[in-house]
Amino acid sequence: MGKITGFMEYDRQAQRERDPSKRTKDWFDYTIPLTVEEVQQQGARCMDCGVPTCHTGMEIDGVTTGCPVYHLIPEWNDLVYKGQWKEALNKEHEMNNFPEFTGFACPAPCEGACVLGINEPPVAIRTVERSIIEKGFDEGWVVPEPPESRTGKKVAVIGSGPAGLAAAAQLNKAGHTVTVFERSDRIGGLLTYGIPEMKLPYDVVQRRVNILEQEGITFVTNTEVGKDYTVEELETNFDSSILCGGATIHRDVEVEGRELKGVHYAMDFLHANTKSLLDSELEDGNFITAKDKNVIVIGGGDTGTDCISTSVRHDCKSLTQFDIYDKKVSERNMDVNPWPQWPVIHRIEYGQKEAAAVFGDDPRAYAVQTTKFVGDENGHVKEVHTINVELTFDEKGARLRKPIPGTEKVWPADLVLLAIGFKGPEQGLLSKLGIKTKANSTVDAEYGKYTTNKEGIFAAGDMRRGQSLIVWAINEGREVARECDRFLMGTTTLP
Repeated sequence: MGKITGFMEYDRQAQRERDPSKRTKDWFDYTIPLTVEEVQQQGARCMDCGVPTCHTGMEIDGVTTGCPVYHLIPEWNDLVYKGQWKEALNKEHEMNNFPEFTGFACPAPCEGACVLGINEPPVAIRTVERSIIEKGFDEGWVVPEPPESRTGKKVAVIGSGPAGLAAAAQLNKAGHTVTVFERSDRIGGLLTYGIPEMKLPYDVVQRRVNILEQEGITFVTNTEVGKDYTVEELETNFDSSILCGGATIHRDVEVEGRELKGVHYAMDFLHANTKSLLDSELEDGNFITAKDKNVIVIGGGDTGTDCISTSVRHDCKSLTQFDIYDKKVSERNMDVNPWPQWPVIHRIEYGQKEAAAVFGDDPRAYAVQTTKFVGDENGHVKEVHTINVELTFDEKGARLRKPIPGTEKVWPADLVLLAIGFKGPEQGLLSKLGIKTKANSTVDAEYGKYTTNKEGIFAAGDMRRGQSLIVWAINEGREVARECDRFLMGTTTLP
């Protein structure tokens, strides 16, 4: 695949980024597309591996490596190199309903499993993926493809995140009449309200939703199933239902002062900001502002980074991000983190680059544990108290974080954002439906089958597997559609 000597001739070139000091003045996409020639050079770097591993998704030690939707990566890299863009687009869509979502926001575990990555920078797979689908839209190749006939079966999909949308798209292709219920006012779930506009513009989500609508899918917003639309209506009006409501119960920091004003979950901060931005370009004031505030972000992951980039755009006074882990090494340690595992290395993401451009330094503080929040006379947070910790293990191998005496510190804080992930799905609808859950609160439905204890009701995505990646949600959405189709029709042709 690609050019035989391409990996020796061309350096890795991922999506370029706009100047961090300038892009923080707006909410537009922070990246710059490569030229056609540059993208083709990246396709040429694909090595014609004897056993490619980029396209085979798996979990090693709980961390994803390779592509969970089994993207035909070597094939579309080769097609791009040869200039056969429309054929490359067809190959993308064979395994992924929404390559634009993964192209914009997936962390690209495929690149961690790239064979070239053993001793060279890996192929810029995500950049090629995004370039293909964007060219497809620009050229008018992405068009509605409604089914030729209908089966007469009706399916309800609860939740319009990537799992729900993938399930709906596949079931609609099979000819079923699909209705997607979303309790928010816009379709997309955390694609819309969990990922900031500069990272995944909403018009990217909406243009795909428009395609799905034209293909015959019905979207019902501002409707919470189990509350606005009863369980009885669901059971009466549909032949089958798929639960894709996500894992939206926040993890919390259980320390003194947690109840103080100014301490918020990251998703409340991000959701309100995006809604206000889309509704009024922030003119309505219906969001949690970081303007002129000392901001502390607790959590070192992607959501924490999104909080940083949003706070910078609000023109915050100062910004610090707490990471409970030590600073990682700059290059993969092959002894403890061998290929094809995801490389656990130090990365400077877009938000940290922006904070450094504004404040002069990376905002992260490592191995930091919050001990308490302190408020003022009005009950508003004014300080965060911390201590540094070192990672140890008990006799059973369980992780322990041991406080280091003498490392106590007090940080000024007017706004604290908790970005430490999610515990599992909300239980209201599950309880009303009588759905069995596991000890960790996720739906008890076997991977690959997705059947719950209630006949005709399936579950997929984060609601079933717990907090995970967009690409795993698409994987499960596609697979649950296959099993739902099999239930409805006795057999299935869906992949």
